[in-house]
Amino acid sequence: MTDTQQLETIRTTTLAQIEDIRADPKPTYWLDGQRVHWQEYVESLQATVDWCDRKIFEAETFEIRSRGI
Repeated sequence: MTDTQQLETIRTTTLAQIEDIRADPKPTYWLDGQRVHWQEYVESLQATVDWCDRKIFEAETFEIRSRGI
């Protein structure tokens, strides 16, 4: 599996997690002294998707055309 394929897998999995959370939203709550804040969790997942998008874009090949005079 190439790096780009791994990034695409991470991106797809993370988007699926975001979709699941948004389909069945949960309230913020405290568990054993730790706060579980779903909106912050979704924001961190979205940051992961954005990071994957940047890395995939950077990995794409490109061509620069120039013409000398």
